[in-house]
Amino acid sequence: MGINLYREYRLKFYLNARHYIIINGHKGDAHPHTWEFTLYIRFGRSSFEEFNTFERGISSYLAPFQNALMNEKEPFDTIMPTLENMTDYFSKEFYRVIHDVGGILVQIEASETPTRSYVVNLTEQEGNEERNRDTEKKIRADVMDAVLDNIIK
Repeated sequence: MGINLYREYRLKFYLNARHYIIINGHKGDAHPHTWEFTLYIRFGRSSFEEFNTFERGISSYLAPFQNALMNEKEPFDTIMPTLENMTDYFSKEFYRVIHDVGGILVQIEASETPTRSYVVNLTEQEGNEERNRDTEKKIRADVMDAVLDNIIK
């Protein structure tokens, strides 16, 4: 019988906020969106993490942006708050939050409409490879400890 090293969650988060974009020097009207962020999270099978640990961390991070005009929130006061720019920025922050809990954020899928999504694969991001490798070493060590504990018992 094989041993699964990982458990994986797919968690969705919603950000209700407004934004406007500037195209060719013309500022558009501020309009609302419910942005959906789907996070694919991996963590060690033997080091069980309740999904609400991840949910609390991401929800707390997003709280200051809820019901805001994104163009007035840092860093989007200097970066155009498009779906792509927001997802690129949030992916780094979400990665940090998930990593601090002991998980690996593998991928984010973000959408502002049901028919369009923007996907960021975080395993390919510069700097994440080493952190992921360290987390995976810990996950393997936890699995080995669990296996050895079962053998000893």
